[in-house]
Amino acid sequence: MAKKTGNKTVPTGASVKAFIDGIPDEAQRKDARVLLALMRRATGFTPKMWGTSIVAFGQYHYKYASGREGDWCVTGFSPRKGTLTVYIMPGLHLQQGNLKKLGPVKTGKSCVYIRRLSDIHLPTLAKMVKQSLVDMRKLSPRVGV
Repeated sequence: MAKKTGNKTVPTGASVKAFIDGIPDEAQRKDARVLLALMRRATGFTPKMWGTSIVAFGQYHYKYASGREGDWCVTGFSPRKGTLTVYIMPGLHLQQGNLKKLGPVKTGKSCVYIRRLSDIHLPTLAKMVKQSLVDMRKLSPRVGV
């Protein structure tokens, strides 16, 4: 049987409010509060801190063919230097139509990098977050809080 290796980034129990209140840049702090409310409404999940800098919503269990397995958040965000990173699981390949409507962003496999929320179409981001939850439930029916 494969050994469960576990992730370095896990739920911590730290205060989401304290984390957001501690963001040094006022504009980014304000954007983080907007994202917090948007994601809470879109998912219905209570936010939790994962690691020291990810505000996460929901979680799921994954297991790769290699035997590696673990838990990860369904969606979330992290205020990084110069950008807000939004995590959209199970990947942006399922969100191409929405990405075109979102506005000027950079992307990775499952990440959207946003300079300022005022640059993007927030209803489209909310739609992407909701769709990521639908898509993840198809892949992992035990998506939970």
